[in-house]
Amino acid sequence: MNPKRKQRLILISAMVIGVVVAVSLILLALNENINHYFDPTQVVAGEAPQDHTFRIGGMVVNGSVQREVGELMVSFGLTDYQKTVTVTYDGILPDLFREGQGVVALGKLKDGVFVAEEVLAKHDENYMPPEVAASLKKDPPQAAN
Repeated sequence: MNPKRKQRLILISAMVIGVVVAVSLILLALNENINHYFDPTQVVAGEAPQDHTFRIGGMVVNGSVQREVGELMVSFGLTDYQKTVTVTYDGILPDLFREGQGVVALGKLKDGVFVAEEVLAKHDENYMPPEVAASLKKDPPQAAN
């Protein structure tokens, strides 16, 4: 093989390896930063990951909000009218958070309890997160379990 052809082959090989490494790093970064959405029925069924951050959405169960006096820790039930998941959150809840309203929480599942890092509430009476609306549409309201 002549030296010029060998040099081109090495250069092309290095470029291909560089592109493969770059694409691999991009896909790895995207995979680590993606937050999947699950509804309470999927979480109870075990479809949600145990050690990965994800979003869960539904309606806050009436009468389920429990606060410790003098503490920011709050726990509440979140339902899609089929199943209910207990959510705990240590922080200041949004002003629009209340029982019977739709919320989306971001966090991790630990021992069957969803530990939220962030809780988002709807911003007006007409808005509901698209994932929550779709989840509630497929299952008409019934008594929560």
